[in-house]
Amino acid sequence: MSDILLTVEDVHTHIGAYHILHGVDLVVPRGKLTMLLGRNGAGKTTTLRSIMGLWHANQGRIVFEQRDITALATPEIAALGIAYVPETMGIFSDLSVKENMLLAARQARRASQIDQARLQWIFSLFPAVEKFWNHPAGKLSGGQKQMLAVARAIVEPRALLIVDEPSKGLAPSIINNMIDAFAQLKATGTTILLVEQNISFAKRLGDSVAVMDNGKVVYAGAMQALAEDEALQRSLLGLAL
Repeated sequence: MSDILLTVEDVHTHIGAYHILHGVDLVVPRGKLTMLLGRNGAGKTTTLRSIMGLWHANQGRIVFEQRDITALATPEIAALGIAYVPETMGIFSDLSVKENMLLAARQARRASQIDQARLQWIFSLFPAVEKFWNHPAGKLSGGQKQMLAVARAIVEPRALLIVDEPSKGLAPSIINNMIDAFAQLKATGTTILLVEQNISFAKRLGDSVAVMDNGKVVYAGAMQALAEDEALQRSLLGLAL
């Protein structure tokens, strides 16, 4: 079994008339948490959406578990065991928390058919999901919706979890809860690719890091090495971690 779960090779993505990604190269090691950092507009979200087939790469290829998924449709990519939590969270506001979870549990038609041991583990990570189980998801706070979005993505075991800015707009106490949850996910061997602007979040969780600028990856290495090199941080991100 390869130590590399996902490889993005020389990916160019156009959105309409705009050339957004200019040859992205990215490697996601199996069982690790990879941080994708960069200034606003660097192409991070477009990279995630290209991996998921929401925007198809015009050039290059994306390989998951040694299979070329570049031209696959999003449902086919998801069926391979990749879960995606977008920045918008994608919550169905008119449905209850339970119904949102059930939609994501492909092997269950009723809530009672969801793996109960796994569900209790998710409740321990995100108590709000259990507390508001029968409430409309649209009534939740921003932090609670983010918890539901991640909980929904992991309601069944996934080979790869892709998350776009999970701490955006959240209170510090909820961010700490989210960090603890991702740390537990890491401990289960789940491979995670995470876009994040919160530098404390990145330093505490990241194993490896890729930094994007102007539509391509300009640096890749160990998260600890970047966290300890202030000059490199300023060069790549315009700030110190």
